[in-house]
Amino acid sequence: MTDVSHLLEDDTKHLALRYILDAWEEAVHDGVDPDNLATAAIFAALSDLVAVYGEENVARMTSGLSDRIRYGEFSMNRVTQ
Repeated sequence: MTDVSHLLEDDTKHLALRYILDAWEEAVHDGVDPDNLATAAIFAALSDLVAVYGEENVARMTSGLSDRIRYGEFSMNRVTQ
């Protein structure tokens, strides 16, 4: 187990994303359908958030997701000009 207590918050966010992306790549390599993987990941993330913050807070937290998606915040292959 890796001790991340010495890392800054941004560093731990990047590390967390790296862990998720590595697990994602491994699952796809093992034949897990990316759509099923995405659905499971969203469910797991929202379930954990609800357990910590409650339904109403998570509903407020996620209310702006559609705009953020349209803006391209979650697009990994953005083209910049």
